[in-house]
Amino acid sequence: MRTTVALMSAAPPWPPIVVSEPGTPQFDYYANPNRQSREWAPYIVDLQHDMLTAQLAAQGSLLPSYVEREFEAYLKCGRLEHGFLRVRCERCHSEQLVAFSCKRRGFCPSCGARRMAESAALLVEEVFPKRPTRQWVLSFPYPLRFLFAHRPEVMGRVLGIVYRCIATHLARKAGFSPRTAQTGAVTLIQRFGSALNLNVHFHMLFLDGAYVERHDGSLRFRWVKAATSAELARLTQTLALRIGRSLERQGLLERDAENSYLAGDELEAGPMAQLLGASITYRIAVGPHQGRKVFTLQTLPGCEEPFDGGTGKVAGFSLHAGVAARADQRQKLERLCRYISRPAVSEKRLSLTPNGNVRYQLKTPYRDGTTHVIFEPLDFIARLAALGAAMTWAQRLKRVFGIDIQTCAACGGAVRIIACIEDPQVIEKILAHLDKKTMESPGLPPPCRAPPQRGLFDSLHSPG
Repeated sequence: MRTTVALMSAAPPWPPIVVSEPGTPQFDYYANPNRQSREWAPYIVDLQHDMLTAQLAAQGSLLPSYVEREFEAYLKCGRLEHGFLRVRCERCHSEQLVAFSCKRRGFCPSCGARRMAESAALLVEEVFPKRPTRQWVLSFPYPLRFLFAHRPEVMGRVLGIVYRCIATHLARKAGFSPRTAQTGAVTLIQRFGSALNLNVHFHMLFLDGAYVERHDGSLRFRWVKAATSAELARLTQTLALRIGRSLERQGLLERDAENSYLAGDELEAGPMAQLLGASITYRIAVGPHQGRKVFTLQTLPGCEEPFDGGTGKVAGFSLHAGVAARADQRQKLERLCRYISRPAVSEKRLSLTPNGNVRYQLKTPYRDGTTHVIFEPLDFIARLAALGAAMTWAQRLKRVFGIDIQTCAACGGAVRIIACIEDPQVIEKILAHLDKKTMESPGLPPPCRAPPQRGLFDSLHSPG
């Protein structure tokens, strides 16, 4: 009988190395000739989580329980010592161990990638008709980002305002009124920007036109041209006014002759206010450099030419609608769906610097040539804390990671689950047995977990 290990080995087979800066605590990371974030990121989280908790406790604050649960689940995700399924091929009896995943929605890259693939497949195969589709992206001023992060229930009414405004624009541009023409949209609310900053914004996939009813009761779709810069500016102005009035009526916004302010002292209280505020404004949240701007790395020359001509901007609101897919471009539509449902953290853009800091590559370089942001390990953890009938589990593994647990890799036979291992003592015995076999055979065990498919949304460009 042959047993292989899938997803994550129990302990790294390589020796630890020490990476540190003068005057700072030492951090033990596990080194690998081709070290990738899925190997070292959990160790940084494990080591720095207690330090973050201690610093907040010294200031009289504690992390909320939902953040603690995110960290705890992430550290157990894909680790065989925390439980696994034992599967066996019915033909050749080859066995495989498949570790459990955390299935959290916060910052786990691998679970986020599975959810991205699942959501995109559902939208393309069962939701969107074969009609032209356009992505609309709405970003908000800093104060509203803080409000939405602190009071997520407020976003429901705001999203209704946004949908009605854009739907009315599409109906009228098609030559009809909102009462006689109907469109449709799917919205995913993202909490993150490309620099791991807290940036609550809406990604909306609208049908690029409207349906109207013929005299015989059948429906006809009327395609409309993309919004012009002037139309985007008017739409953004309308959205800013309507959202502002709605928040005022709810007592969440106050205005004077020149400015608007968030109302309510409770927004400034709570353990997460400091982390949320720092993340939104691109500042360091904790540690000796608290309050300073995040360190950035510029590797490209600055660009003087404006690149956002197709964006409406009013009072901190930004509306972009420059990416669309024709009715016959279903693969592009799936890339769009993957893009709007992507996880907060991209493993392929995450790396370690020689002195042990975390380097994160921006999705799109800034106008000044900035391509990376650099975090001290403690502030990296603070950033993660601020970000807080589908396919089956086996289908998600196959679609995202290329791991097919239903088919034997050795002979192609059908595989069935023969045991679900969760008892710690049994887990320890099985893994110890596998470690012994690994020591007796040359080479390293199989790779822990295949990366998500690349190139899925590399060609898409929109403000993040």
